[in-house]
Amino acid sequence: MLHRRVHFKSQSTLDFDSIAVSISASTMKNELDKLVHNSKVTDRRIFKLQMENFFALYRRYLLHTVKGYECDWDSIRPLGPQDVTDYMSLLPCEQGSKYLDRVAVLKLNGGMGNNMGINKPKALIELHDSQTFLDLSIQQIEYLNKRYEVAVPFLLMNSCDTNDETCKSLRKYTGYNLDISTFEQSRYPRVSVGSQLPVPKIAPSPIEEWYPPGHGDVFEALVHSGIIDRLLAQGKDYLFVSNIDNLGASVDLRLLSHVIENEIEYAMEVTDKTKADVKVGILVNQDGILRLLERNQVPEKHQEEFTSDRVFKSINTNNVWLYLPAVKRVVENRELNLDIMPNIKTINRNDESTRVIEFTTSIGSAISQFKKTEGIKVNRQRFISVKKSADLLLVRGDLYSIDHGSLKIDESKVGFSPPVVNLTNEFTDEAELFRRIPHMPSIKDLTSLSISGNVYFGKNVVLKGNIVIVASPNATLHIPPNAVLENCVVSGNCKIMDH
Repeated sequence: MLHRRVHFKSQSTLDFDSIAVSISASTMKNELDKLVHNSKVTDRRIFKLQMENFFALYRRYLLHTVKGYECDWDSIRPLGPQDVTDYMSLLPCEQGSKYLDRVAVLKLNGGMGNNMGINKPKALIELHDSQTFLDLSIQQIEYLNKRYEVAVPFLLMNSCDTNDETCKSLRKYTGYNLDISTFEQSRYPRVSVGSQLPVPKIAPSPIEEWYPPGHGDVFEALVHSGIIDRLLAQGKDYLFVSNIDNLGASVDLRLLSHVIENEIEYAMEVTDKTKADVKVGILVNQDGILRLLERNQVPEKHQEEFTSDRVFKSINTNNVWLYLPAVKRVVENRELNLDIMPNIKTINRNDESTRVIEFTTSIGSAISQFKKTEGIKVNRQRFISVKKSADLLLVRGDLYSIDHGSLKIDESKVGFSPPVVNLTNEFTDEAELFRRIPHMPSIKDLTSLSISGNVYFGKNVVLKGNIVIVASPNATLHIPPNAVLENCVVSGNCKIMDH
């Protein structure tokens, strides 16, 4: 938990706030006890444990809200040489199988593709030739196992939103010589903004009344699902964790051998910040301890400093290396105290709109809870994240190729920042994006691209340098086949000249 600075309050105000917290916590506890008592879930032990963990999270949220804490910016420092190791300084690994015998791979698969108008798990988004993000991840494991004659377990942490469809998709791998396992992270009750009480009154109940509490739940889920004990029994004491939508994240032997040989409990990969990363969390040094700092934790007057790359030059990739005995220790000793990110949203329930609060945590905020931690500076190649339709445009273009399940950037662009792409609402949905751009333009030499309005692309378009394309209001702009655009602004309502 970040060190905080308290707003000054009178004693009478603090006393009143303490009473309010006690009453709210007691009321929530009573409702959760009723929910557990009335539940008809398959595993009551796990459900009860999840409700206990949710209550602990909710109570911490109340305390933080009442005390009016804010981030102590003066204690935060950018990473120094003692905090981060450069990947290029790592020694080559000569004994791959020796280290691979000790590792398992976990993909975080809790998110849906709703930001891209895709009503399915991100794992099932297609990249090329009907290959999904999930297929590519499994290809990485197949390659490692075959090349080094090992058996690296592959795990997926699903959510209540993604579990059923993901497990159905995995059936095609039945009979393969692969160790594939799935487990579902916790599901917590959404809380009504108005009543501050759980939305569900019984369990099970409609899925919209519940939510997955973020990938910070991975630690509890690994332990309480029994996965961690099974891995340790197999001699797998290290775990490589990454997002399913990071198409550059794969097991790297230099990284693996480094964390094992140096007995690191928690290593976070960081990479250079670009203009597209203003909302991404950063690893910082606070009072001599490595901590993850998210944008919503930063005081308003320091937002510009946080988002610029003048002081804080690296971002969190969410590629994490974990020592499993240490994970088991912090969970069983109740040492985890992850930062809470409250999120208010509106859900449709019983044909009515209800405003609810969700309380989530991130895997990155756990770095301060472990004993021996480190940041590792890696090439941008290991962070190819697909969060929106503009990212899909990039990864489906000719800038990247697929190599044993991993995306590899064109050799001529290694070491350079990827293009920055901004698209207006006409391109938000995947289906609409590829209706307007049915044939991917060449973007190998693209620096930035901004498209606004009712724009359509023909075949074999080439984009170079900085490009701005703007359709006039209430008009359509066609980029014709074989057009070559370089460092230009295109605007209007007609077809430009063919090349």
